[in-house]
Amino acid sequence: MDADNLLGDLTITDPKAMRALSHPARLSILDLLRRDGPASATELARDIDASPSNISWHLRHLQSFGLVRDSEPGPDRRSRRWEAVARGFRFEVPEDPGDVEGTSAARLLSEQMFLQAAEAPARWVADVEPGLEPVWRRLAGLSNTRVVLSPDELASVEAEIERVLAPYVTREAADRPSDGRRVRLLRYVLPEQAGPEGGAK
Repeated sequence: MDADNLLGDLTITDPKAMRALSHPARLSILDLLRRDGPASATELARDIDASPSNISWHLRHLQSFGLVRDSEPGPDRRSRRWEAVARGFRFEVPEDPGDVEGTSAARLLSEQMFLQAAEAPARWVADVEPGLEPVWRRLAGLSNTRVVLSPDELASVEAEIERVLAPYVTREAADRPSDGRRVRLLRYVLPEQAGPEGGAK
């Protein structure tokens, strides 16, 4: 396992792949495949506001960049099934400020991911939270913490969070607890504008 990628995510470096993934429907397709496992275009279309033929087109586009692939046939062998190539993905803004294409593509993908993630808490509050058992409701919620960090310290915090999560993310289905359920951890890292006190505002 890569020491910088303990969760085993697919690392996307190609700006064209970032742009391909930055389409809202494609992000939704990949999210559903990662969450629920293999599916056909028809099955995916039930959760995405698009026709099965349109979903098929998006799937082929994602496949051309190595983000999805054919899965084992389902009960209906006439129906093509797809799966995500990895349980998660990551990308980085290029370090070279002269890499305009890479920076622009990473920013576009980041923006679309923020927009989609922003909808998740409201949907959870409306659709999921009212039906949760008390033990899950007590554990759910959010935190909003400000801290003054250097870039190296922030990188260290992120690495430590991944170190804690990795054993749970990467374990086999047979090793999961019988009372376990999927939990979505949304992690925003939002450096603020520099202020007068050692860079902290």
